[in-house]
Amino acid sequence: MDIAKILDFDFLRRISFFNFENAITAAFYADQNLNLLNANKNFESLFGKGIETKSQNLLTLLANLGVEQKTITDFRTTLDKDGKVLIPQIKIKINNEVRYFSLLSTKTKSTITDSLNGVQGQLIDRTAETILKEENEKLINLNQEAYDSLKDKNTKLEKISNRLAKYLSPQIYKNIFEAESEQTNDYKRKKITVFFSDIKGFTDLSDSLDPDLLAELINAYLSAMTDIALKYGGTIDKFIGDAILVFFGDPESDGLKEDASKCLSMAIAMQNKVAELDRNWREDRGITEGLQVRMGISTGYCTVGNFGSVQRVDYTVLGSTVNLASRLESICQPKKILVAPETKTLLDKDFKFKAQEAIELKGFNKPVVPFQYVDLEKTTSPKILEGDVLDIILKQPEDIENILYELKSLQKDYEKKFFQTMSHKKNKK
Repeated sequence: MDIAKILDFDFLRRISFFNFENAITAAFYADQNLNLLNANKNFESLFGKGIETKSQNLLTLLANLGVEQKTITDFRTTLDKDGKVLIPQIKIKINNEVRYFSLLSTKTKSTITDSLNGVQGQLIDRTAETILKEENEKLINLNQEAYDSLKDKNTKLEKISNRLAKYLSPQIYKNIFEAESEQTNDYKRKKITVFFSDIKGFTDLSDSLDPDLLAELINAYLSAMTDIALKYGGTIDKFIGDAILVFFGDPESDGLKEDASKCLSMAIAMQNKVAELDRNWREDRGITEGLQVRMGISTGYCTVGNFGSVQRVDYTVLGSTVNLASRLESICQPKKILVAPETKTLLDKDFKFKAQEAIELKGFNKPVVPFQYVDLEKTTSPKILEGDVLDIILKQPEDIENILYELKSLQKDYEKKFFQTMSHKKNKK
């Protein structure tokens, strides 16, 4: 090889830059002052046709590409300090198109000649990668927004669902939210037991009480009755002012007799609870009339389903059985329970009833013989008296008054049985 060519500095630079000529990156070589000495076609294409890049300062060229001045300053400072620099992303404009590159550069050192001491570097196109990353971030943000929106809607739906639960019996609530079908015109003919109750003289009472006190009393009463109805598995159809309609046998049934038994047991528990509330109304609230409730129960075929308009429907029961329970409640004495003949027949072996005089009721062709449940005065189950130990569970402070009342009732029953037993023994002697 010609020695003259070897010593030619321009030739030496071309030889050292040979590996970058066909690189897919935009490669360049500059002197120690960053004046451009060589560049490949990819680098020159960044500036368009007719623009001479050689001999121009690299920092000026970067500025012409739209690189921010801070980035250019950091590039020069880091290169002088460390001898190399890597800027992961710079934004440049080419023909009004924004593109993204990584800038890598390092100082070169040669022991052969000072002409090879300079700065070598390359711009790596990251546009496709950056755009993909931005799109992925947008998708992630959209997914997060969709998740947040869904979470917010679920929270609102849960709140609405919880509020709605207060307006529906648990059985109906479960039937609505777990049913796969959206049809509302679902009707069925079933034999069920229906319960009706209302407060005697409630209209006059409501006219004489302060609205806040009235609301407090009626809400406490209905809450207590609701707790008992749910405890015995009743489906609460509706509240009509102070009146309550509950039925047993739909949407869940334990059999006709068991449904009727649960209904009457519920009514007994309600009347016992009413006795407690009655004392509170009289003694603590000063309501002389107290709380007196009438109850009627009837068993028979009803049509059960969603009834109403296109805009609003109620899951309820229709039929003569419902009417009979209502009529029995209206003729019932306060603090008593009247049942229809079919209900009495189902429960005759387990409960005691007393036949009342046949009576003609509106809507019925034949007179009806009501049956009154006769053991209602026993507020405590006789089974409690059979044991030697009585467990008392205190849930709330206000239960103390009720417990004392129960204990007094037990004492009276015990004394009565004791004297009856002693009298029986004396008669035998």
